[in-house]
Amino acid sequence: MEFEITKKEDHVVIKILSKKLDTNNAPELKSELVVLGNDDVKNIILDVSQCSYVDSSGLSAILVANRLCEDSIGTFILCGLQPDVEHLIRISMLHTVLLITKNVDEAEKLLVEKGNL
Repeated sequence: MEFEITKKEDHVVIKILSKKLDTNNAPELKSELVVLGNDDVKNIILDVSQCSYVDSSGLSAILVANRLCEDSIGTFILCGLQPDVEHLIRISMLHTVLLITKNVDEAEKLLVEKGNL
């Protein structure tokens, strides 16, 4: 799977570089998320701005990231939803569970605000 991982001081940004997050590549993302969790990464921003399609396996990977952050008392933020992906997130009611921002900059500002609470 093509993704780019940027480690910052207090969080990691994962940018999905493929058009689809599905059964073909979601397991690789899950594996990477587990590695990050084992490295004590608490805050993850997942940028799906280049994905125009996500299936149930992709949603499962997103939920794995969310659970890993919750388990480590951190924050998971999903950003860059394309219209079809946003529609799937809403149909599955995940917008009520996940923190979602328009882009990485907004996500990083949200992490700073949460850190100041």
